Amino acid sequence: MINIVLIGMPSAGKSAVGIRLAELLGYGFIDSDLMIGGFTEKSLAQLIHELGAEGFLKTEERVNCALDVSRCVIATGGSAVYSDRAMEKFKKNAKIVYLKISAETVKKRIPDLESRGVVMRGRMNGIDDLYQERTPLYEKYADVTVDCNEKTLAEIAEEISKLILE
Repeated sequence: MINIVLIGMPSAGKSAVGIRLAELLGYGFIDSDLMIGGFTEKSLAQLIHELGAEGFLKTEERVNCALDVSRCVIATGGSAVYSDRAMEKFKKNAKIVYLKISAETVKKRIPDLESRGVVMRGRMNGIDDLYQERTPLYEKYADVTVDCNEKTLAEIAEEISKLILE
């Protein structure tokens, strides 16, 4: 296995777990949301506001498809699963891990989706719609699913490392 890609809802802990997991495995760590921000020199919320949802998703796809790394944990943005192209590229050289949390947990962690920089496509009206749309995509691409509700970052990272190394 070359890379580990973390997918899941916004606030699932992809970045925080990714850092722990990379340390545990001796891998590099990449946060694709930070790369998008660095690439564009703008916050995700600014980009979504300026480019619209589809324009942001194209930028995210370009950044994710341009990643050419090995032995890295990659924390994607929650919307990465909207790009079949990027997810298929990840599938070729990575294990994809879905960090699953409940819609209620997302609501507690993100009081304001817009300021957080969360892509809302079409006529979505809040976290429940977002959760309903994205969950099947996370499940479609995941090689491994880890329930992250009521677990510490260390517990999640340890569980992923055991599942991946099996």
